[in-house]
Amino acid sequence: MAADDQWLVVGLGNPGPEYAGNRHNVGQMVLDELASQFSGSFKAHKTNARVAEGRVTPGGTRFVLAKPNSYMNNSGGPTAGLLSYYSIEPSHLIVVHDELDIPFDTLRLKFGGGHGGHNGIRDIIAASGTPEFTRVRVGIGRPPGRQSAADFVLRDFTSTERSALPNLLADAADAVTKTAADGLTAAQQQFHAPPPA
Repeated sequence: MAADDQWLVVGLGNPGPEYAGNRHNVGQMVLDELASQFSGSFKAHKTNARVAEGRVTPGGTRFVLAKPNSYMNNSGGPTAGLLSYYSIEPSHLIVVHDELDIPFDTLRLKFGGGHGGHNGIRDIIAASGTPEFTRVRVGIGRPPGRQSAADFVLRDFTSTERSALPNLLADAADAVTKTAADGLTAAQQQFHAPPPA
């Protein structure tokens, strides 16, 4: 059954415990935060993803939260499969992912546009046939010194970053629910940090 109040939220990352704390997996960490808001648990789904379904508020938006079992660069197949299975239009898809070009502890929300070099987003655009979906971009910042971006995203957050992480994950989860309930513009106004004075 298609429902106007139903949203698919995909958290990007890599499968397996060895990747769970990596910066690249922050999208899946946000989904854990969201699922905890309605006591949801992730279960295996035939679309090669783990899925939790529920409503954050009684009678509110129904969320299908999904973590692809594929590696980041192959996120498109499970995402396209979930859109089809649940009869959800891409306009009701929110993808939560890490973003190197945004400072750590900062959120940016956008609808449509290119992939910005993010291979998970690139694969979802290719598999779904459209870039017309919402992205919640969770800033992880640039690697220090000469560390490669590929190495940086596959490292765990530092102890300093981990102290700020719970608030960042909570804000990103709230940005998802705000987008679904009140629209992207309202969410951007609430969660985009004002420029430094």
